[in-house]
Amino acid sequence: MRALIVILGVAFLALQYRLWLSDDGFRAAWSLSRAVENQKTENAQLTDRNDNLEAEVRDLKDGLETVEEIARNDLGMIIEGETFYQVATGEDDEESSDR
Repeated sequence: MRALIVILGVAFLALQYRLWLSDDGFRAAWSLSRAVENQKTENAQLTDRNDNLEAEVRDLKDGLETVEEIARNDLGMIIEGETFYQVATGEDDEESSDR
């Protein structure tokens, strides 16, 4: 009877070791669940970015307002008949006199 208890105890400890400490036990499951959560967060961020890019493409295809806005802001273009005024600040004058 004592031998059976010892054998069962050793088997129990071996199974516990495999469950808690081996590479395919709880530790691996926890690290995989953390990796899944991180990937879900990254996927949500990328989905938001893709939605924004898709909306911008749709705006560029549908109307000229977005194209005009980009031309004005990024390229400094103006519409025919408009007058462009450039205002120089005092900071630019001070920088050029220091050189």
